[in-house]
Amino acid sequence: MTNIKKVSELAGVSTATVSRTLKSPSLVTEKTREKVMAAVQRAGYRPNWLASSVKTGRSNSIVVLVPNLVNPFFMRIIEGIEQAAQEQGYSVLLGDTQGKGMRENEYASMVLSNRADGLIQLDHSFPFSENDASLADTIPMVSVCERIPEKRYPYIELDNYAAGRAVMNHLISYGHEHFGFIAGQRSSQIFRDRFAGMKSVMDEEGLAFDDSMLVGESYQIDTGIEGVRALLDNATRPTAICCFNDDIALGTMHEIHRQGLRIPDDISVTGFDNVRVSAYLNPPLTTIDQPAYEMGRRAFNVLVQMIKQEPLKRSREILPFQLVERESSGPAPSHS
Repeated sequence: MTNIKKVSELAGVSTATVSRTLKSPSLVTEKTREKVMAAVQRAGYRPNWLASSVKTGRSNSIVVLVPNLVNPFFMRIIEGIEQAAQEQGYSVLLGDTQGKGMRENEYASMVLSNRADGLIQLDHSFPFSENDASLADTIPMVSVCERIPEKRYPYIELDNYAAGRAVMNHLISYGHEHFGFIAGQRSSQIFRDRFAGMKSVMDEEGLAFDDSMLVGESYQIDTGIEGVRALLDNATRPTAICCFNDDIALGTMHEIHRQGLRIPDDISVTGFDNVRVSAYLNPPLTTIDQPAYEMGRRAFNVLVQMIKQEPLKRSREILPFQLVERESSGPAPSHS
């Protein structure tokens, strides 16, 4: 049977370094980690995690709650979680909750019954039932993208306020003054931060806002389709539409084309997330790039620190974003 000594020979490092890489990869350099993991693969080595879990009383598995598994942005986060988990000998159970509280409660209870060691939540809701709420304070849990209101769990997120400002500054630089906004879940902190950022730039520029400019309440393609229809019914047609994720933008662009209008000549469109398909839309979508894979990795690493009861340096991690300008945004039409 292949053992840790064989891995150390293939990687050109000591057995202690191999062991450290497998148990606490954050303690070794990225170069060493890559060498060791490549050697593990070549050797076909399987660490005896079962013996370790019996010794520690842990399951070496975690639960990840996903509001919608079809969403490509969530899938990129999950890729990061899965890769980091594999490196540290953890298995991942995905719970596709569809935003339903009862499903969240069922998956979250796995941590309370020691069938999982911790939980990563990708939605903004508190996943434990009222009966379990007092116990839940002791549970290792990390939020990604969203924040759970009034709870003090660590979270990994983007500076959504600054990203909202970046989108609006981009469009205003092209001369746009008439906007439409197609939102996702309005009860989430993500919506509040992004919208506040966009609105702050409008206020600074003296541009008016009224409630008819804001439509939509879910992160789905259909939301974009219905949103365009509603916005085009307004007395003043928007020359730019800000979509709160790329799925909404996809529906938005489809409906704008269906209405016989051109992008960006008649209406500019922006998205959020930079999912892979956004670069291949017609025209390619201007959007905010989030480091989704890295968010997943960071969330897992923070969760493992909590599971091992290691002190956290900070409870909030803000990762960088980038405005990716493509052909879906451009100068405001001169007749507007």
